[in-house]
Amino acid sequence: MTDPDKTPPIEKTLADLHASPAGLTSNEAQQRLQQYGPNALQEKKVSPLMRFLHYFWGPIPWMIEVAAILSAAVGHWADLTIISLLLLFNAGIGFWQEYKASSALEALKSQLALKARVLRDNQWQEILAADLVPGDVIRIRLGDIIPADVQLLEGDYLSADQSALTGESLPVSKKVADVAYSGTIVKQGEMVAVITATGMNTFFGKTAGLVQKAGAVSHFQKAVLRIGDYLIYIALGLVAVLITVEMFRGQAFLTLLQFALILTVASIPVAMPAVLSVTMALGALRLSRMKAIVTRLQSIEEMAGAQILCSDKTGTLTQNKLTLGPLEPTAGIGEEDVLRAAALASKAEDQDTIDLAVLGAVQDPQLLAGWEQTHFTPFDPVGKRTEAQVKDSSGQEWTVTKGAPQVILGLCHLSKPLLQQTQGRVQALAGKGYRTLGVARKSGSEDWQFLGIVPLFDPPREDSRDTIAQAEAHGIHVKMVTGDNGAIAKEIAGQLGLGTNILPADEVFGKRMDGGHLPPQLRQRIADADGFAQVFPEHKYDIVKALQSDGYLVAMTGDGVNDAPALKQADVGIAVSGATDAARAAAALVLMAPGLNVIIRAVEEARRIFERMNSYAIYRIVETIRIMVFVVLAMLIFDFYPITAIMIILLAFFNDVPIMAIATDNTWLDPKPVRWDMHRVLTVSTVLGLIGVVETFGMLLIAKDYFHMGIPHLQTLIFLKLAVAGHLTLFIARTRSSFLKKPYPSAILLWSAILTKAAATLFVVYPMGLVPSITWGEAGAVWIYCILWIFIEDWAKIRVYKHLEFDTPRHRDFVDRLNQPLMGPISSR
Repeated sequence: MTDPDKTPPIEKTLADLHASPAGLTSNEAQQRLQQYGPNALQEKKVSPLMRFLHYFWGPIPWMIEVAAILSAAVGHWADLTIISLLLLFNAGIGFWQEYKASSALEALKSQLALKARVLRDNQWQEILAADLVPGDVIRIRLGDIIPADVQLLEGDYLSADQSALTGESLPVSKKVADVAYSGTIVKQGEMVAVITATGMNTFFGKTAGLVQKAGAVSHFQKAVLRIGDYLIYIALGLVAVLITVEMFRGQAFLTLLQFALILTVASIPVAMPAVLSVTMALGALRLSRMKAIVTRLQSIEEMAGAQILCSDKTGTLTQNKLTLGPLEPTAGIGEEDVLRAAALASKAEDQDTIDLAVLGAVQDPQLLAGWEQTHFTPFDPVGKRTEAQVKDSSGQEWTVTKGAPQVILGLCHLSKPLLQQTQGRVQALAGKGYRTLGVARKSGSEDWQFLGIVPLFDPPREDSRDTIAQAEAHGIHVKMVTGDNGAIAKEIAGQLGLGTNILPADEVFGKRMDGGHLPPQLRQRIADADGFAQVFPEHKYDIVKALQSDGYLVAMTGDGVNDAPALKQADVGIAVSGATDAARAAAALVLMAPGLNVIIRAVEEARRIFERMNSYAIYRIVETIRIMVFVVLAMLIFDFYPITAIMIILLAFFNDVPIMAIATDNTWLDPKPVRWDMHRVLTVSTVLGLIGVVETFGMLLIAKDYFHMGIPHLQTLIFLKLAVAGHLTLFIARTRSSFLKKPYPSAILLWSAILTKAAATLFVVYPMGLVPSITWGEAGAVWIYCILWIFIEDWAKIRVYKHLEFDTPRHRDFVDRLNQPLMGPISSR
């Protein structure tokens, strides 16, 4: 840290920067932007060529490259050519998908870019933080991430959280002339500052990054990657058996090794990384169009499985458009006095919702004529009020304040009857859903004079009730979380159909409770509650921990800097529309539009993404079992290659094309939160894979004994059968119901499969000397055979799902018998 004693005076800083408290002009700022560069990190760029070459390095590319070398060693030039093309194809696909994913993340980052309030051309305006330059004058306030190194010019105080940068556990207090650093979070206060350094020249060399790249791997991705490892082990085990047996039969070692390598490459999930990246990236782009920005791609899994949504009331369940109700002045005070004092204790520039509502209620400009605000202290969560020093037209100085009624009443010395009467009115208004402000004023050192009550009402959003019903239908229980008192919370919750079991947070947790270590009875009360009232930021964190300790996946909304711990702790932290930079940085999902509807749509899209990944996992296991087990068993039983090395390579090529399109597929929307079910995936995949092995052996016997084909033509026929059946299996794996029912495949998936199957058919009829050709009649027979078997596979898949879900007639009869009473109805005597 810089020694505070060495901090230069403000006058010297401004002189060195050739700046003034009035800020810069647009022309000056543009010139300085060219001189200093953007206020951003210099990212290390990797050349496209190096990124492309990266795809030729790693275990899977090495296996393909060794297979190519062996093909050259044994003189199989056609194999060498096609293996080389496959290697280039996989590298090209991976490079393209990475480019699309990185472009998607850049698009999201641009939407989440830090903003700053800057004084330019003598006007306060909001610009991108990247466009700030040394000498700019900015306003920083509660919840902001400071966008550059600054020296504080004016204001009362600033409390900055520097823990992420310096390790200091407590916020640091700042005053005029102090330096504040890029990336620190404003916990309290509001001040004006001049920027002293930007970008790479800041003290810590970087600004806060709100979007994390998709480098971390989620639990679901880990599960899919474990499947990939499992498939590799199966492939290597079968290949080891094959090599051992064939070596004893006298096969040439190099030829056998080349075939085994190619078979392994075709069976392992070569396209898995590309499928994962493009599915997540395209899903994030779709969510961004819904005004929901995913800051961490791996959080999509948690969204798909969220069971409880703890939602803010204000702005999420309600319109966040406060309207003033009938003012209630105290005896001897006029309504205009109450409104004038409340308006003078507000500041439009801060864009505070309550301040804007109060100022918006001033219909007559003459109400504030002759009054001047000389100093303003904004609202903070500790003091719970605003305060301003003002002068009237005669020059007399006054202090006005507005805030939480209990705080304002605490400043004033009311008689006990008047205090009880006022508190009664506050409670009565709260019972009707009104939020209330107390207003007071004083002159000089006199005591505070209580002026009256300003009722505020934030009506529910028109779509909130329907959206909550949708959430419940999706298996997500919505709990309202609000700082308002219990009466207001129950009134709003009742209007929204949430239920009125609202728990006061301070009573639930007390001062000694830790949300993660509550007794079972209390945890059950929290799980059963419809909402929580009188919630402080630390209560949100405890609510999340208490629900998580019972095994729930929890989503939590928030907007303030003090919500950050709860947003970070939640399985899905959601920064609502208008949230502070600090809340956005802690959240997994940032909403750019108000309301719960955006969250429900985001959950639906996350579940669709999950289903696409699930379909891909099933398809990939099925294909490995179908190809590997069939080829190895056929060679062990019949002692000849059922397909050639070149055909295996082409199979991998034809399978990779349509599988990329699964990221765009239409999917079934699970009505309940989804979790990874490895038992179900492996069971369905194994059944379909073994059916595929039987199916392929049937085709081999028909070609051998009925068509009386020689081995070369038989191999071509089996190649076409595996290509056609593989793509048809993709349509089986993508849905739990009949493949003939909705949701139908997306146009991209359907046509990519059709075109690749057509290409495979044309290839075997007109192979251009690469493989022996078969007739159109024989190709047609393969198609008919595969289409018939797809109905058998589909029937088997449905039966397996019903068995796993205990939905077969046998299961239903058993459950019905258990539910029957042991005795008949007892007749009355």
